[in-house]
Amino acid sequence: MRSIWNGAISFGLVSIPVKLMNATESHAVSFRQIHTEDGGRIRYRKVCELEDREVSQAEIGKAYEDADGSMIPITDEDLSHLPIPTARTIEIVAFVPRERIDPLQMGTAYYLAASGAPAAKPYTLLREALGRSDRVAIAKFALRGRERLGMLRVSGDAIVMHGLLWPDEVRTPEGVAPDAGVTVREQELDLADALMDTLGEIDLDDLHDEYREALEEVIAAKAAGEAPPEAPGPAEPGKVLDLMAALESSVRAARESRGGEGTGTAEVRTLERRERPARRTPKETGGKKSTSTAAGKTQARKSTSAARKSTAETDEKTAKSAKSAKTAHAVHTAKTAQTAKSAKTAKTAQTAKTAKTAQKTPDRSTARKTAAKATAGSTAGKGAAKKTASSRRRGA
Repeated sequence: MRSIWNGAISFGLVSIPVKLMNATESHAVSFRQIHTEDGGRIRYRKVCELEDREVSQAEIGKAYEDADGSMIPITDEDLSHLPIPTARTIEIVAFVPRERIDPLQMGTAYYLAASGAPAAKPYTLLREALGRSDRVAIAKFALRGRERLGMLRVSGDAIVMHGLLWPDEVRTPEGVAPDAGVTVREQELDLADALMDTLGEIDLDDLHDEYREALEEVIAAKAAGEAPPEAPGPAEPGKVLDLMAALESSVRAARESRGGEGTGTAEVRTLERRERPARRTPKETGGKKSTSTAAGKTQARKSTSAARKSTAETDEKTAKSAKSAKTAHAVHTAKTAQTAKSAKTAKTAQTAKTAKTAQKTPDRSTARKTAAKATAGSTAGKGAAKKTASSRRRGA
């Protein structure tokens, strides 16, 4: 890049030699004026009004036009005596937070490059100090015959200076804002927020000048002797009769342009929290004492106690109702035959009712107690008692 100004940054007693270079450039397509009849170039010539002749650049000077139209000549020597300490110096006068600078004041941007090896150390010092403090430097400098105001900030590894307008050069927005009587509803603000969220952010590097590209296509087509491409005309803006409807349509259009659903009426609502599916309740492993169908390890004691109680009650009733040893033996045998599969497992069946409701076999002590009660309640003779004892021995 070509430098447009050479000088130094005055940072207290520190002087930093720098070069000033334009940080921006224009890509606009420029045109020349021609004579439409024959295509001849139209040029501007500098002509003296008094002599009515064209003059060269060396014959042209400066003058100030007074209110009555008279000219007051001002020479370069006159300007050289002006008390401008910033003629070749960017004088830093203060450091302020970024928020103190109104963007309305910001103008042309310039890069400040270190001029020579001696400037590298103080240049880096100023750059690091600005970056760490998160502040900008306010400076004065002279360029193109006038003193200007500037703002120095850090951009990457370089220091950038923005030309600033003087505070009295910025107009006040008097009469620009509408009357204060206008009110905005909360629903309209919500839709405006939804529209901003839908449009989202964008990488500024993706933006480009579509008008310039279309203009270049027209020039290329004309140069090749072809008809210029026709671009569709802009759609006529409609009258906004309902602000809410216009906002809803804008949100819907923004969603469609970004690949969203884009259908239906735009809504602004708080998303509900998704509920997790309820866990299944585990099946109960225990039930009533006399009707338990599945006995786990934790219910083993309860099931055994219930079986003992049920067996005792059943045998007691059986003993009372038996009139003889044969009857008692027949009743006991009938009950045992219903649940026992063999002589070895006969001890596990007490009664028909117990066999249907309990899965576990009563223990040996239960069988002994049952047989003892049956024997005590029996009124049979010795033969019947022997048969009962024999049956008990086989169960043992």
